[in-house]
Amino acid sequence: MTVSEKVQTFLEKSSWIRKMFEQGAQLKAEHGAENVFDFSLGNPNLAPPARFKEVLIEVAGASGAGHHSYMPNIGYPSVRQAVAEFLSGEQGVEVTENEVIMTCGAAGALNVILRAIIGPGDEVITPAPYFVEYGFYADNHGGILKVVPTKSDFTLDLEAIQAAITPSTKAVLINSPNNPSGQIYSEESLLQLGALLTEEGRRLNRTLYLISDEPYRKIIFDGATVPSVFSCYQESMIVTSYSKDLSIPGERIGFLAVNPQATYKEDLLAGMALANRILGYVNAPALMQRVIQSVQGVSVDTTIYQKKRDLLCEGLSDCGYEYIKPKGAFYLFPKSVVPDDVAFVKALQEELILTVPGSGFGTPGYFRIAFCVDDDTITRALPGFERVLKRF
Repeated sequence: MTVSEKVQTFLEKSSWIRKMFEQGAQLKAEHGAENVFDFSLGNPNLAPPARFKEVLIEVAGASGAGHHSYMPNIGYPSVRQAVAEFLSGEQGVEVTENEVIMTCGAAGALNVILRAIIGPGDEVITPAPYFVEYGFYADNHGGILKVVPTKSDFTLDLEAIQAAITPSTKAVLINSPNNPSGQIYSEESLLQLGALLTEEGRRLNRTLYLISDEPYRKIIFDGATVPSVFSCYQESMIVTSYSKDLSIPGERIGFLAVNPQATYKEDLLAGMALANRILGYVNAPALMQRVIQSVQGVSVDTTIYQKKRDLLCEGLSDCGYEYIKPKGAFYLFPKSVVPDDVAFVKALQEELILTVPGSGFGTPGYFRIAFCVDDDTITRALPGFERVLKRF
């Protein structure tokens, strides 16, 4: 055995998303990439906005000492100030650069937060469907991910969350707009969640944190809005990245922010600054930080994703599939025609259609379609979707 038993176990239950992506590579080699309809990975297919490229060229061409030097582990002050100013408008709460830490994407931000707040045996509650790697992130720091169901429309089930809270609970981790359902949690539900965590925290004599994972915040449809978590609960934190709204997932740039009203804000920020370093990130990429400073509020044209959503939804409706129409992100999460979602996804593979079973997101009986693909891929895949549905 060359790897630890724990890692071996993780490998055996590793992300279905990556499994399907790898199987897709095999199918493309056998049948030709143009004949495989790959909806497995949430890899944005839109080019970054023109403004991003302009700033990138400008920043890369700048000369002077210190451009590639070490910096504060939390990031350049001027970058954090720019982020804080934009975030203040977005959240409706005044945020300063002192409450912002630049990170290596949202995944890096989540690990930094969890390293700072949880210890062995501490529990993090998350509603399903959820991003599967949350469990690995909690385990990285000795914690335990505790999964609770949502309602039939994938909105928050507050009773289920309350029932899951124990003396070991440290945080609730939400993702809105949600991957994979595309659901946006309402302001009313977040206010109720905040009140619940306040009440339970007092009962347990423990601070219960709310962590909001928001990389899809700007990818929203039909005039929807994403509520301010900072306005709904004092003991809250936000993590996000620019991967989706700027179409730059490979650049690994994001940030975390702590609610300015958090009771132990200074301790939290000090702990996270240390975690950013000792987890090996050291600091977020210098070049990308300087680019991000000048593109606050810039994003891809999300109406393109909305048109892709509508094209897919209309096509699947005509076939007879059932789904909750997503309000944001670029995923559709239809019901599997049979309870065994893995078997259903394998049947789709026979039509050279790559999707991900809902079991990989803690929600069996569904499957995820990432529609951040060319329109032609959606259109040409629809007959295969229909054939599989009729077969079952």
